[in-house]
Amino acid sequence: MTSSIFRKNLMALTGLFLCFFLVIHLVGNLQLLLPPEKAAVQFNIYSRILSGNILIKVISWVLFAAIILHSVYAVVLTIKNNKASGGKYAYDKRGGASTWQSRNMGLLGSVIFLFLVMHLKDYWYSYSFTQIPLDSEGNKDLFTIVVTSYKDIWYVALNIIAFIALGYHLIHGINSAFKSLGAYPKRLAKFLYFSGIALAVLLTVGFVFIPIFVHLNYHL
Repeated sequence: MTSSIFRKNLMALTGLFLCFFLVIHLVGNLQLLLPPEKAAVQFNIYSRILSGNILIKVISWVLFAAIILHSVYAVVLTIKNNKASGGKYAYDKRGGASTWQSRNMGLLGSVIFLFLVMHLKDYWYSYSFTQIPLDSEGNKDLFTIVVTSYKDIWYVALNIIAFIALGYHLIHGINSAFKSLGAYPKRLAKFLYFSGIALAVLLTVGFVFIPIFVHLNYHL
């Protein structure tokens, strides 16, 4: 029982940490909505700061550890829940009493994880471990890599699918995390519930809008 509570609390803490990172990541990516010349300079400076600051580097390794822990424990909990319910989640048998996203967290998480692997390979790996051109300010030109990738409608479509999956994952995950940690007092239950939904929708809309905007407005 204690190990089960520990796993759920670890899932909650890593999930909330990743949610905090998503907010910061979205704020940084909003620079892509600036006029092209300004966006290029600002985005590349932002990328240089993230890659060159020792504190940010430490946080990034904590982030990778959180992603791995969150994913591994999600698989562990899924397997345990399947065994406990004879091959299916117990709430799968009462769809009317549970939400679609709560019954499909495994599927949603798998879509997000596969997209994350692709995302890290295309941007983080390219920026950190390959030679990429420099912009006029002498910064690595990640802006051009990002904008060029969003010229491909299929890449934009993959982003949309992944971030919609993320939105559904967050709608259930944020509230579940607070409940697992015992930070869900009755008097604030409705506020926390709707705040979680609002944050999930805000992140989803923001991350979906950016690649669509870039695809429609940038011509490199």
